[in-house]
Formats: sequence, C-alpha cells, structure tokens
Amino acid sequence: MTGAIEQGTSQTHGNTHILHFLVRFPRPMEKVWPALSTPEGLAGWFTAADVLEPRLGGAVTLRDLGSGRVTAWDVDRVAEYTVEGGGRIRFHLERAGDGASALRFTHEFQGDAETEPRWRTRFERLIDLVASAP
Repeated sequence: MTGAIEQGTSQTHGNTHILHFLVRFPRPMEKVWPALSTPEGLAGWFTAADVLEPRLGGAVTLRDLGSGRVTAWDVDRVAEYTVEGGGRIRFHLERAGDGASALRFTHEFQGDAETEPRWRTRFERLIDLVASAP
C-alpha cells in the first residue's frame, strides 16, 4: 500500500472556501515531514518555495500563490503558511499506528482558484514522493 486520500470536504462561508483532506501514509511522520516543511520537499509535489523560514512568523513565498508568513510551526507536526492571494494552507501531521502517519490538511482561501480535484492530484504526487524517500 502506498497511501490513501480520503474523500475531501468543502465548505463555503460567503466568499471564503475551506477544503479539508485526510491523507494516510504507510511511512512514519519523520519521512513525511520534510515534504511539507522544506523548499525541496514542497517543490517535489506542490510548488516551489522561493523563500521559507521554518519558524513561527518566518517569511514564506510559494511560487504561483504568493508571499506571506509561517502562521503555525510545530516541528515534525504542524506547518501553516498564510500567503496573500493564496490563503491559509495548514499541514497537521500525526502518528497513525506503528510506522504510519496521517496528514490533516486545510486550505482556506477566497475565490475559485483551488479545487478538490487539483489538491487530490497534488496529494497523489505527495504519496509517490514519500513512498520513494529513503
């Protein structure tokens, strides 16, 4: 088994959209975390991080989304990036049994730029990336 993406949910409040996904990995958190928290990892499945200061309040620039700040940071568990024009993107990683982990993902944004199928495709790339990690 390489991983699983559970059905995403979508909410709309006025012109704010919130997407949630649960992605399961048969790999420990330590193997998944770098893909969510480093420029090299993010570029491998999501988008290039031209700037990423890995700390609360650090600067972040996600290519194609915008620049902003790291609005939550708990090493090996939570990375949240809030970028102007791209909204709030939160990765919450947790243990899911022996040698497995689960990612609780939230993207809060305005407009219609992001879709559930687009994130599902990204998560498929993430699963492949994590599966091939040493």
